[in-house]
Amino acid sequence: MAFESLTEKLQNVFKNLRGKGRLSEEDVKASMKEVRMALLEADVNFRVVKQFVRSVEEKAIGQDVMNGLNPGQMVVKIVNEELVSLMGGEQAELTLNPAGSLTVLMMCGLQGSGKTTSAAKIAAQIRKKGRKPLLVACDVYRPAAIEQLQVNAKKVETDCFSLGTEVSPVEIARQSLDYAKKNGCNVVILDTAGRLQIDDALMQELEDIKQAVKVDWTLLVVDAMTGQDAVNIAEEFNNRIGVDGLILSKLDGDSRGGAALSAKAVTGRPILFAGMGEKLNDLEPFYP
Repeated sequence: MAFESLTEKLQNVFKNLRGKGRLSEEDVKASMKEVRMALLEADVNFRVVKQFVRSVEEKAIGQDVMNGLNPGQMVVKIVNEELVSLMGGEQAELTLNPAGSLTVLMMCGLQGSGKTTSAAKIAAQIRKKGRKPLLVACDVYRPAAIEQLQVNAKKVETDCFSLGTEVSPVEIARQSLDYAKKNGCNVVILDTAGRLQIDDALMQELEDIKQAVKVDWTLLVVDAMTGQDAVNIAEEFNNRIGVDGLILSKLDGDSRGGAALSAKAVTGRPILFAGMGEKLNDLEPFYP
């Protein structure tokens, strides 16, 4: 499971710190070396780790902490607070417009990131809130993606809008809004095409969709298994199209958790949900 190995290593560092009656600057730096290694081994991006360690050291190596009654405990507290801050501080929510108006969500991410499944999972969550979502098949390059979305839509008892593979994704997005209004749907979820890697054509298509319809949330699905690559993916999407929130998929797998810490840090955008399994109800709010 994600974070298990990282948690274990950090707990060992904390145990050593707590056991010391007094702390020197060298003690703190030695402990932070171990924290640094634990984070890097968990696939946290090196830039993120560097900034994290610097921030902790600046707060920990001070007279108030060093001369306190329990300096080890104080340093542990600082590390914990910085970790929570790194993952977003407080829990973020996917806020929707009032039920009488449309909310448009655009799902984006690389092929295989779990984007189509995540779209259906979000639709299921939205239905529980008494809203009527509409899943929209904007991936015209993979007929299997349209079929997958239609199958998942049935499973979560949600409408699915598709115009096949011969109509442009922009036109599909446009027409889906008319369909939503006519059929009483108030949350439109656009499942866009993924690519095996980031390319200009993919980004341009997403920009065109955003210009054609008023997107309220651009949600980037990041595969937690991608490790260091998660940073480059998140950064590229955010720079080109602007990301409003992150969804971490496959956090139940053998990932080391670094993607979660890194993607949030480089985009400054909140992690909204964590995908914890294959089932369509395996989506949980992300608690830092």
